[in-house]
Amino acid sequence: MAIPVLRPFSSIAYSTSRDLQLISSTDSPTLCSVYKPKRLVCCATPSVSNHVGSEAGVRLSVGTHFIPHPDKVEKGGEDAFFVSSHSGGVLGVADGVSGWAEQDVNPALFSRELMANASSYVEDEEVNYDPRSLIRKAHAATSSIGSATVIVAMLEMNGTLKIANVGDCGVRVIRKGQVVFSTSPQEHYFDCPYQLSSEAVGQTFLDATVTTVELMEEDTVVMGSDGLFDNVFDREIVAVVSSCDNVSDAAKALANLAHNHSKDSSFDSPYSQEARSQGFDVPWWKKIMGMKLTGRTWLPLLCGKLDDITVIVGQLKESCTDEAIFVSLWKEEKSKNWHSCSAHVMEIS
Repeated sequence: MAIPVLRPFSSIAYSTSRDLQLISSTDSPTLCSVYKPKRLVCCATPSVSNHVGSEAGVRLSVGTHFIPHPDKVEKGGEDAFFVSSHSGGVLGVADGVSGWAEQDVNPALFSRELMANASSYVEDEEVNYDPRSLIRKAHAATSSIGSATVIVAMLEMNGTLKIANVGDCGVRVIRKGQVVFSTSPQEHYFDCPYQLSSEAVGQTFLDATVTTVELMEEDTVVMGSDGLFDNVFDREIVAVVSSCDNVSDAAKALANLAHNHSKDSSFDSPYSQEARSQGFDVPWWKKIMGMKLTGRTWLPLLCGKLDDITVIVGQLKESCTDEAIFVSLWKEEKSKNWHSCSAHVMEIS
């Protein structure tokens, strides 16, 4: 996310089950994995699908896919996300603010630690299964320098989805081929969203927009960083979800579509349209030369917005206590390519 850093003027693919967590980090040459119950945190990964939530009631069948900014592939990007199987399922995405790189700070560290902390506090008594409280505790426990936008969604076993959002990560709920709910981005001004920060000048959990949605069986929840929603229109999201056979394919297809749009010289993206509505447009004489707006700069015929792209797709399913849960574990191959993974499948009884 190439946006301003708020500061004082003075200066994997993932898998999850009720028994397993995989926390991933790319800070060192070797991928570090730590296993704990019921949660999973990833920093950057390809896609898998899985059932989240294992008690009687409802659960989410979840697929994820991540594509880093073309210039950040080697470092694994700056987005982070987590998925938990607690209750009906918990989803979270954080997007590190890339402006910190100008101060020699790795923007990924804050978002990764924030999501790791959120994962660890999902079942905390003080959190009480409340997404805004989870953001509060996760932010308070994060010691890395930086800032990030963040969104967390927690599904109750009765089908109530509770969402807390700070910034411009987002959620769409699709029912019978229509978007029936969407979050709205929080911004100080165009291209400068609200953000949790290590600095006092940033936002807090109190600034989160909190909403609840009553889900129905077969509803689809699409969560993502702004790299998805800046490049893909809602009508395209609906079309992709409707055309895919499962959530894993849907997450991958949406991420690939966003990535392709971000590089498409002829695509008038949601980001570009929003920029024009905010008064940011190319002077008429530059339009004659075929120049359009992208990322607050003027580049020839480039209308998408290059960014990290994180997509989580969940579909509401009925659950039963004796249902077997299938888990796809992705482990890094011994390769210089961080995204080279192999799959291992096991059944958790």
